Amino acid sequence: MLAEKALGLSMPSALNPVASPETDASIAKFPDGFLWGLATASYQVEGAWNEDGKGESIWDRFAHTAGKVKGGATGDVACDQYHLYRQDIAILKSLNQKSYRFSISWPRIQPTGTGAPNQKGLDHYRKLADSLLEAGIRPFCTLYHWDLPQALEDRGGWPNRDLAGYFADYAGILAKNLGDRITVWAPFNMPWSFTNLGYGVGVFPPGRASNGDFLKAAHTVNLAQGEAFRAMKAASSIATVGSAYGMAPAYPKTDSEQDRAATDRYHAMHNIYFLETAVHGRYPKAFVGEIPYESMGFRSGDDKTMKVPLDWIGFHHYTRRIVSDASSALKVGANGSLATETEDTAGGPDRDTQTKAFMPTEGPLTDGGLEVWPRGIYDLVMQISREYNHPIIEITESGCGYLDSPYEEAGGHVPDTRRIRFFRDELAELARAIADGANVRAFHAWSLLDNFEWADGYTQRYGLTYVDYRNQKRTVKDSGLWYAKVAATNRVDHDS
Repeated sequence: MLAEKALGLSMPSALNPVASPETDASIAKFPDGFLWGLATASYQVEGAWNEDGKGESIWDRFAHTAGKVKGGATGDVACDQYHLYRQDIAILKSLNQKSYRFSISWPRIQPTGTGAPNQKGLDHYRKLADSLLEAGIRPFCTLYHWDLPQALEDRGGWPNRDLAGYFADYAGILAKNLGDRITVWAPFNMPWSFTNLGYGVGVFPPGRASNGDFLKAAHTVNLAQGEAFRAMKAASSIATVGSAYGMAPAYPKTDSEQDRAATDRYHAMHNIYFLETAVHGRYPKAFVGEIPYESMGFRSGDDKTMKVPLDWIGFHHYTRRIVSDASSALKVGANGSLATETEDTAGGPDRDTQTKAFMPTEGPLTDGGLEVWPRGIYDLVMQISREYNHPIIEITESGCGYLDSPYEEAGGHVPDTRRIRFFRDELAELARAIADGANVRAFHAWSLLDNFEWADGYTQRYGLTYVDYRNQKRTVKDSGLWYAKVAATNRVDHDS
């Protein structure tokens, strides 16, 4: 089995964790040249949902359907970054940022997901990249952050393996037209999340709830990851291609052999399912029993298609999971399918891995409901470093949701001290991982702006900049001002 057990290492259990004293922020230093950044995603910030030839995305369709998003919210306007990007880049520059991770809207480039590119869409991202470079900021582009052209969903969506070829064509268009400006690319954002939540659970678009569709969708994405890598390398000699995976450090509920083995399976399914295929051309040992190749739609030669030499590995960190074996607890859900864990609920046992995972509440909870556990980023970074021979790592997202707003008695400032504490403690742990040998070159806080938070609409605020959605006024929060000091000094021991 994978992970610590396979390497002869030992991960702490939830009931008997490794001692985790608060890391001393005063000794937390980052190396010269470390890249401090902020992140956003196209549908969450751009708006302009039907301007300049952009086609409909699955999130446009989903958000326009009653009952799908809290408050009836949509991303039709969001933060209007499509029109206000220069203002946002000025904020990035004022905060001493050196990297901006954004995503491109596929239907803005190919309105129906195939065919000739929309020149106005390409022009927009060309101007965005040029403005970033003029500000001394590295453009870091994610090709797909969940907004699939609706026309491709109408052809079957990600379970249709033809999408791997369509995605490679899209990737090649971007590298050919923008590759002289953008050199750092990640094909997908959190592929496990959009394939499982969209096709396996159905709480995200397109709203399907079929385990078979999830397995097919995930396999298509693994093929698309490999095909896109090769297409981009062919179109741009200076392209570097990595990843932006969602990961959560996982700990066994008890010290039992069963729970430790279950934790390995959880890690294989939720953390490295799309990384193992790229690095080794094989699926990790996530399943109990044989890998369900037939259910995936696996064909001869797919292993070679999936395998590509990623230039770096990127992943997100938000919170942790506690995992137990569920081989004796599986039950059929009300809809006749076996319950599957989602990111939003404790969920039932997962039938493929026979695990049950939940988010503990030993640490404080954010307003968004996630446990704050700074030690998790150290454990996760060190685990990936050991398992994949100390690759170059970029933290592609990390952040916390708090609802602090401008406060008149503080001169209009946004005194979000809890967010400052979150980043101070987490970054101290990340600095410790670097000191212990991890090759981490960048950290991207989520997010530059408060924005549309998917099915939660505008009920959560993750930004280091407050956005008043009534007039699009931006106010940098105290956490943003603090983060600017970190970026300027490579240290986290600053007063709030």
